[in-house]
Amino acid sequence: MAQRARPDKALHILSYAQSLRGGGVERAMLRMAAGWLGEGRRVTLVLGSREGPLAAELPAGIALIELDNPAYGALSAVAGQVRATAPDLIFCPGNHYSGIAALTRLRLGRGCPPIVAKVSNALVRPELSRGAAWRYRRWLRLHPRFLDHVVAMTPAMAAEAIAEMHMPPERVSVIANPPALPMPGAAPVALPPGRYIVGVGRLEPQKRWDRLIAALPRIADKEVALLLIGEGGARAALEAQVATLGLGGRVTMPGHAGDPLPALAGATVAVLTSDYEGVPGVLREALSRGTPVISTESSVAVREIVTGPELGSVVPREDADALVAALDHWLTPGRARPAPVTAGGDPIAEYLALFDRVVAGA
Repeated sequence: MAQRARPDKALHILSYAQSLRGGGVERAMLRMAAGWLGEGRRVTLVLGSREGPLAAELPAGIALIELDNPAYGALSAVAGQVRATAPDLIFCPGNHYSGIAALTRLRLGRGCPPIVAKVSNALVRPELSRGAAWRYRRWLRLHPRFLDHVVAMTPAMAAEAIAEMHMPPERVSVIANPPALPMPGAAPVALPPGRYIVGVGRLEPQKRWDRLIAALPRIADKEVALLLIGEGGARAALEAQVATLGLGGRVTMPGHAGDPLPALAGATVAVLTSDYEGVPGVLREALSRGTPVISTESSVAVREIVTGPELGSVVPREDADALVAALDHWLTPGRARPAPVTAGGDPIAEYLALFDRVVAGA
């Protein structure tokens, strides 16, 4: 990329993703891109493939570059697209994608624009083997070499980034994701009759929906249904588990939902059973609708969201009895629901102010 005078603002932002199949990282990135465009910034999105239901959420005005290949490795082309489009700043939308940020920095060298990356998943991974955990820690500690700044969504996640990445504190900021808003025109999700538990998230091993399905026969209310909203590679295994447990009449898995907020609002309780998370947006979305939550201790951020027993319950990841007890507690007829928790701040403005500072200081 040819050397050019650095701007003093991030007027052109480039981001990237594999596809639009429905992950929380990609959905949040699209919400942010829409906000940046609304503030008059130019946004380029490099996509492996626009395949997936989130394609309906692509904001008007975004410059889309498709690589026609959803494989992670296809994003090695990001460096070439940066050369071609000359953005002022690169936004890495989650730590799943930080390997592409490292490769882009390596290929472009001193011609690389500043890179800001969001921490989207836990940096402490207790489920990993000793060897895998050691390799993960070593990888995290390379991040200060190729990232100019890191954004964490809560103070505890920022502290984790400083500790695990060895990122200097002055290069770490706390900015929440923009809140989810109702999506007019989204196809409605068919809700179970009567009371139901809801889980929202990809059907992938990380989410451990098998824990929630296994708890269903053990709870006191044998009529309550389970609605699992999401899609992914674990669907067949989960469907087999449902069949083995004879729960076909109580468990519904309708796939991706364009707008999960109505299902969250109508549920008796929302549950997240993951091994690890970053800052799980679904907990905030449920609480914004006045629906109590149950979550495993999957992130340091969980207790920053579930700040008191009136909002929900936090249980150990591997404690099946604690999960059943929490479900029985929140499914007790007449149990009071929390008051809706509203988000504060202006994440779009906070991001743009950060981007401008980073670009001006580059």
